[in-house]
Amino acid sequence: MLQTQQGAAVLVSKLLKTPPLKALTLFKSSIEQGFHQTHQSFSIILDGLLSSNSISVAQSLILQLVSGKITSPHFTVPSLLHYLTHSRFLNSAPLYEIVINAHLQSQLIEQGLILFNEMIDKGLVPSSNTFNSILSSVIKNGSFEKAWLIFEESMGKEFLDMYSFGIVIKGCCEFRDLNGAFEALAKLKQMGWQPNVVIYTTIIDGCFKYGDAGRAKELFGTMSVEGIIPNQYTYSVLLNGFFRQGLKTDGFELYEKMKLDGVFPDIYTYNSLINVYCSDGEVSKAFELFDEMRHNRVVYNVVTYNTLIRGLCREKRVLEAEKLVDQMKLAGLHPNLITYNTLIDGCCSAGKLEKGLTLFNQIKSYGLTPTSITYNTLIAGFSRAGNLSKVVDFVREMEERGIFPSKVTYTILIDAFARSNDMEKALEVFSRIHKAGLSVDLCTYGALIHGWCSQGNMKEASKLFLSMSEYHLQPNYVIYNTMIFGYCKESSSYRALKLLKEMVENGMIPNGASYCLTIEVLCGDGKWKEAEVLVSGMMKFGLKPSVSSRDLIQKAKNATTERYYESDT
Repeated sequence: MLQTQQGAAVLVSKLLKTPPLKALTLFKSSIEQGFHQTHQSFSIILDGLLSSNSISVAQSLILQLVSGKITSPHFTVPSLLHYLTHSRFLNSAPLYEIVINAHLQSQLIEQGLILFNEMIDKGLVPSSNTFNSILSSVIKNGSFEKAWLIFEESMGKEFLDMYSFGIVIKGCCEFRDLNGAFEALAKLKQMGWQPNVVIYTTIIDGCFKYGDAGRAKELFGTMSVEGIIPNQYTYSVLLNGFFRQGLKTDGFELYEKMKLDGVFPDIYTYNSLINVYCSDGEVSKAFELFDEMRHNRVVYNVVTYNTLIRGLCREKRVLEAEKLVDQMKLAGLHPNLITYNTLIDGCCSAGKLEKGLTLFNQIKSYGLTPTSITYNTLIAGFSRAGNLSKVVDFVREMEERGIFPSKVTYTILIDAFARSNDMEKALEVFSRIHKAGLSVDLCTYGALIHGWCSQGNMKEASKLFLSMSEYHLQPNYVIYNTMIFGYCKESSSYRALKLLKEMVENGMIPNGASYCLTIEVLCGDGKWKEAEVLVSGMMKFGLKPSVSSRDLIQKAKNATTERYYESDT
């Protein structure tokens, strides 16, 4: 229906005389009938809603306008908003706030910020909620520096509250500005406010994320001094932080303190502790905690079971792991892909490849989709068993499923072919890594170098060893020892000794086998003095030379002495 001047006047007149909520019904009805709204009709309906404190309804209306759900040829969104915010009877803080929040919800952050500044310039005071929404939106938009500037400019303003500090402090931690978080904390205290447990916990979490356990512990101590009682989440953050950084003693001490303070561990705390025990091979202690959880009525989740299953599989206790999966199902929990991948890995590591295959088929029958991790686990298991035909089948199947082999997949294949003395195929796979646009790493090089060294082809091994620098890779402990083993195998004492010295210069300690093999080759060449130097080097690093190494040195000495006397006579 085409709108006329007369129709507009009639609608405006009706809206003025009708109670707010009935006026809203009339307003919506007119839109549905194709009536185009005007500046006046919008002003009247909003004024009525705000006057009757129907803020959420007014907010919804503005949001529809800003998002383009309400349109009219009689105005643009900017022109209408300008009219509304400059109208005498609508020039109020509530109107500005609903307009600002509508822009923020529509991800129009800059426009919302302009309106916020306009509001301040008019002497209108925003609520803390609106200000905090501005801060949160600007930070989520990735403009942390701008958020910090807004925060600083608002110091001492009445709309700044504790939650504002919490938002900024969390932003600092997310944007790797730990010093900024501590600066905000200092500003909070300067204002005479007492930081709450949430703010302290947020900064403690930030400290751990960036590896500063010292400041985290210091802050936890400050909480105690200031009489702020840590909650369950605080303890969880601290425990996880300590364990992630390998500070297990601190973690377990904190766990005991937590219980003494009357704070009951939650599922996240228990899972963290169980994970540490399982990773350290102390599965029995992990199960003690599992029993403690039941006693304290803390409900297990899938993560709890998966962690224990992983611990059992690492100890090759696959049957017990399978029973735990059955127990998990009885508890009403559904094993996920991580559960099955862990079990398959356990089976493959224990040499139970057929069982691993059965589990793999179960994954597909349960409607779960195998991932590259699933395939890599099976490929590695069958590679160790020397079943390369099955390995090739798995690779073909994963590619048919649209799962591209990863660098890990290729490295496992290289290792498999190298161990079966098929270096030609190993090199083909190596070239496929480059064609796939993947970067090679130390594991990839290690597998190839090990293959050449095992075959006694030190020329090719040396080429690979030297080419690592082209990819900005430095040989690691394993690769050095592999090369030393290869040179000793071909009785090249000079090259083996050179690499031993290079290892030490690069801050690595050769293993006992590398030392002993090199000593054996040196003695074979009559270089017992160099061999004695290596014995001293071993002892310096806390390695004990074998009896046979000492015997070889003594024999080499005796042989040299005998030759000396023979030549003298």
